Amino acid sequence: MSLARRLAAPAPGWTTQADAIVVGSGVAGLTAALRLRTRVPRVLLVTKGPLASGSTVWAQGGIAAALDPEDSPGAHLHDTLVAGVGLCDRPAVEVLVTEGPDRVRELVGLGTRFDTGPGGELSLTREGGHRADRIAHAGGDATGAEISRALVAQLEAVRSDPGIEVLEHALVLDLLTAAPDRDGRPGPVCGVTLHVIGQGSRDGVGAALAPAVILATGGIGQVYPSSTNPVQATGDGLAAGLRAGAAIADVEFVQFHPTVLWLGAGVKGQLALISEAVRGEGAMLLDSDGLRFMPDVHELAELAPRDVVAHAIVRRMAETGSDHVFLDARHLGADFLRHRFPTIDERLRDEGIDLTTDLVPVAPAQHYHSGGLLTDLHGRTTLSGLYAAGEAACTGVHGANRLASNSLLEGLVFAHRAADEVAARVAARDLVARDPAERAGEPALVAAPARSRIQRLAASGPGVIRRVDGLTQAKERLAALPTRADRAPGVQAAPQAAEWETTNLHQVATVLTETALRRTETRGGHYREDHPDRDDASWRVRQVVRLTPDGALQVTHTPVP
Repeated sequence: MSLARRLAAPAPGWTTQADAIVVGSGVAGLTAALRLRTRVPRVLLVTKGPLASGSTVWAQGGIAAALDPEDSPGAHLHDTLVAGVGLCDRPAVEVLVTEGPDRVRELVGLGTRFDTGPGGELSLTREGGHRADRIAHAGGDATGAEISRALVAQLEAVRSDPGIEVLEHALVLDLLTAAPDRDGRPGPVCGVTLHVIGQGSRDGVGAALAPAVILATGGIGQVYPSSTNPVQATGDGLAAGLRAGAAIADVEFVQFHPTVLWLGAGVKGQLALISEAVRGEGAMLLDSDGLRFMPDVHELAELAPRDVVAHAIVRRMAETGSDHVFLDARHLGADFLRHRFPTIDERLRDEGIDLTTDLVPVAPAQHYHSGGLLTDLHGRTTLSGLYAAGEAACTGVHGANRLASNSLLEGLVFAHRAADEVAARVAARDLVARDPAERAGEPALVAAPARSRIQRLAASGPGVIRRVDGLTQAKERLAALPTRADRAPGVQAAPQAAEWETTNLHQVATVLTETALRRTETRGGHYREDHPDRDDASWRVRQVVRLTPDGALQVTHTPVP
């Protein structure tokens, strides 16, 4: 199996330069850009939509950190390792839990308004997999939106600073790399090509040159027909990094949120999730017969790790012949629910559902990707000059399954570290500007109408429940899709945003299917119905994927200590 190492696109018609480029405007991208602004002469922030459109905005539950005097980083470490099912990188988790409290306090200093108790102390709650109250939240269930608001406000305050430039509505196409080494592998990253839509002189395809690039492009949600991710989440950073020669890891571990609002078969796009925090406050899951089933599945019942809850729901749906289950929060009281979960309450009311009096139909849907560009403790990928943070990165923190509310914290902590590392290396001239060289091989372009087929194949292959037949069929059909659609007779396709996104989705789905097929066990976010048991003896490994110089997919296994 082989994949193209670049997208089919026009040659850049304009060029700009910076000392560091940050791609993405969620918590990781905004944190990195703000920290770099005073540490390098010039930083360029590129975001696919408006500045406040990153995935962070949609995070309802909260941000986890050991902020309570009766809690500890060690306890947070334990819960994270348990959720990761033996595949977490322990040093990375130690960084997360020890530095996390200070990073959250810094958010408060930057103007983030977390919910507080009567004495002004942070109001902390509990979510699935946590054995302590350590979830800070804002606006009840609008934590991500509040964090994004505060960080965007900080950036807007310095937007006129000549040391920072923001390019909105800009899709990064490919990473630029310097001349290859003797083995034909790409040289250091030296910038990006990007397409800016309708931004005056900065339209069309351009090139931004810099000795360092931090990818904070979010997840892969739109690989699936239904997801809680925004429409921008098309795996752009993951695919661009892979094409450039960087290693990606843990791709098979996809977290399906257990309680996503079910609005009927065939509904696509971004779906509304019903936050883990609702179950954290005592809501229960009932099957179509009204039976509460989670206490018989796990000691934490509805607060079990997300993979446990999602798989239990899918099995229960199969047993009862239903396509959804119900979330019951009625016993918590109308006043409490409307105060604690105003965003969810309003969203449900838009669909004619009253959280305080009705059972809420829910089913699992794609929510988070634990895999990404393989990084070290400072955000460095395996490719010189390239960094990653947030959902686009694989720090090893999540292992096989992300613990609830660790995602915002991971983006915050490791973006902070990556920015400091980039600043230090730029100052020391360890990272310097280089001239880009074109990567060999045919470019790729997949027609935009193929997106729905790719999504169906992802759902039937590497979906919630995986089997060898579904995975094999998905692999074969993905391989059969034309990847030079712009040259195919009669096909209406041209190098443009819809085709570039679809090509990224195709490449991500291809790697996802291959890694899910190779891991013959069940672990965390990877559920193989034909291999239902966990196999530590053979599979306590991380699958690492690279493209060889000729575009072949290379999968290696790295033991996890």
